[in-house]
Amino acid sequence: MKNFSMLLLSAFLFSCQQKENKSAPVPTSDSIITKKEVTENKQVGDTIYMDFKNEKGLFIAEGVIDSIHPRVYVKFKNEDSGNLTANIIPTTGKGNIRFNQIISPDNASDGPFGMDLNIALQQKGNYIIVIGHSQMADSPYWGKFKVKMESKKE
Repeated sequence: MKNFSMLLLSAFLFSCQQKENKSAPVPTSDSIITKKEVTENKQVGDTIYMDFKNEKGLFIAEGVIDSIHPRVYVKFKNEDSGNLTANIIPTTGKGNIRFNQIISPDNASDGPFGMDLNIALQQKGNYIIVIGHSQMADSPYWGKFKVKMESKKE
């Protein structure tokens, strides 16, 4: 019985040691897959997140207005009080598209505006700009457009 328990204990220890030796470390350089860094402002659903400035300090993004998304929400964070200048450039050159509204961090809103926007930003925080067509005009705009925004400190 004593020999049997020694044999069983040896087999147990040997099997535990075998499992540890079977797993070899994986080299980290082979297993890391790096993601491509996103440096563009893109429309996701009905929202454009303005997170990246270009080399000139402008926020630029392309958007689409269609029957599914008749309004596009441009979200950006304002760090300092200053002046916001923004433009909408339709791919067709002209169209019934405008800045409908700007919503400040305290949920106060202002608008409507035209295709150009020049407004003082008094608060720090997250702003939302609503882009759509004018309900008072005929032929709503459907298609692609470009938004350019620049925030200058006072």
